[in-house]
Amino acid sequence: MRHNIVLVGFMGTGKSVVGKRVAEKLGLKFLEIDEIIEKKEGASIKEIFEKKGELYFRRIEKETVKEVSQKIGVVISVGGGAIIDEENFNNLKRNSVIICLEASPDTILERTKGLRTRPLLNVPDPKQKIEGLLKKRASYYKRADYCIDTNRLMTGQVVTRVIELVSQISS
Repeated sequence: MRHNIVLVGFMGTGKSVVGKRVAEKLGLKFLEIDEIIEKKEGASIKEIFEKKGELYFRRIEKETVKEVSQKIGVVISVGGGAIIDEENFNNLKRNSVIICLEASPDTILERTKGLRTRPLLNVPDPKQKIEGLLKKRASYYKRADYCIDTNRLMTGQVVTRVIELVSQISS
């Protein structure tokens, strides 16, 4: 494969689960930006946000995206806010097919409820926060090469759709 597959979208849309399965099916390596950051920093994303702040996290995220985007033939899952940074987008776009996984605020809330590892949703009204962030990020997510609505799809169906889209480009 001459390019990467990059999955973007809001938290809870299935980027990690789908990315791992796509990589497995295509025999590619899976790279999760947030996991790489946690290993580098020796702390969870939640701890990084709490102790060092979102600006620090975004700086580390940018460095990590730049490093990872230079690889070829990998599947990359990118954190929900990474794509709004122009430099991140350009680095990823250079040699990747970018696929945005989408879901409604209700679906996202259902998929992420009870997860204390989501620092941006640890607020009194998480649904309102989700709606606000989705609205703010919508134009950035739409810059992806393809978008897949995951609301009514099982993981396997999303995986199949991603592989179909990528195979159209490769052929």
